[in-house]
Amino acid sequence: MEAYTLKLSFIHPRYWLSWLGICALFLSSLLPYSTLLKLGRLVGRISIPFAKQRFHTARRNLELCFPELSEEQVDAKVKTNFENTGIALFEMGMAWFWPTWRVRGLLSVRGLDNLEHAMRQDQGIIFLGAHFLTLEMGARALGLIHPCYPVYRKNSNQVLDYWFYRGRSREHKAMLDRKDFKAMLRVLKTGQSLWYAPDHDYGRHKSSVFAPFFNVEKANTVSGTSTLARVKNSVVIPLFLKRLPGTEGYELIFNPPLVDFPSNDVIADTTRTNQEIEKMVKECDDQYMWLHRRFKTRPEGEASFYK
Repeated sequence: MEAYTLKLSFIHPRYWLSWLGICALFLSSLLPYSTLLKLGRLVGRISIPFAKQRFHTARRNLELCFPELSEEQVDAKVKTNFENTGIALFEMGMAWFWPTWRVRGLLSVRGLDNLEHAMRQDQGIIFLGAHFLTLEMGARALGLIHPCYPVYRKNSNQVLDYWFYRGRSREHKAMLDRKDFKAMLRVLKTGQSLWYAPDHDYGRHKSSVFAPFFNVEKANTVSGTSTLARVKNSVVIPLFLKRLPGTEGYELIFNPPLVDFPSNDVIADTTRTNQEIEKMVKECDDQYMWLHRRFKTRPEGEASFYK
C-alpha cells in the first residue's frame, strides 16, 4: 500500500524526534527480557510526576469502576498501572523487532479449541479485543497463531503511522482503518477474521450508544460489534493477551464465543460486549489502559467525571 511505504518526506526535520524514538526502541529490543521489564517499571515510575493529568484520569477511572476500593488501594493500582505502561513502551520494540523464535519462546495459548471450532464453521470471526497495555505484543502474538485483519486508529504523525502499521501487520494480512467499516464488512463476508476493540470512548457518533461498563451505568461505547456480527452470522470470540508474572512471558487467551449474539437490541448487545471486556479486565486489571478517559462523553445534561 502506497501509504505504508518509506517516503522521502520522512526525512524532514519534523520527524527526526520520531526516528530517534524508533531507533531507541530497536536498540532496547536487543536487551534481555528481564532487563526490559525492569527498565519499563522504572520508566513508568519516573513518569508519574510528569503525567499528573494521566494519573488523575487513571485514578478516576478506577474509582468509578471499583467503588469498593479504598483510596490507598486505588493509588497503588494507578502506580502499578504506570509501571505496566512503561513496560508497554518497551514491548512496542519487542513486538516490532523481535524475531519470531523469541516471541514464541515467551508465548502460551489458552482456549485454542474455541478458535479451532469457529474456524470449522462457514462464518466470519470477530475477535472481540480491548485496549490492554499489551496491545502491541498482542497483535504480534495473534498473528503468529491466526493471521487476520486487525482494526486500528491511524496516527497523525506519518512516520509513526508507518511504523505502527508495519509493526502491527508484521504477522497479519493487513490493518484496517477503524473508519473503514466497508472493509471490515468485506473481510467478514468472505469468511475471514477481524480483530475489533470497541472499548474506547470516541465521542458521540451514529455507531455509539450508552451502555453499562463496570459500575458506570451509561458509558459511551462503540456498538459496531453488534452490526458486524450480523454479517455471515459471524462468531464473536473475546480475546486478550495477558502478561504473566515475573519473566514467564505471555498468555494469549481465546475465551468462549458469545452465544445467541447478536440480538435485535443493539444496546443489549453492547452491554454484553462490555460485560465480556469486564471479564477480561478483571483477570489482569493492572494491564488495562486506564490512562484513557473512558467515560469522557456523558449524556446530555450530565456533568463530566473528569475535572
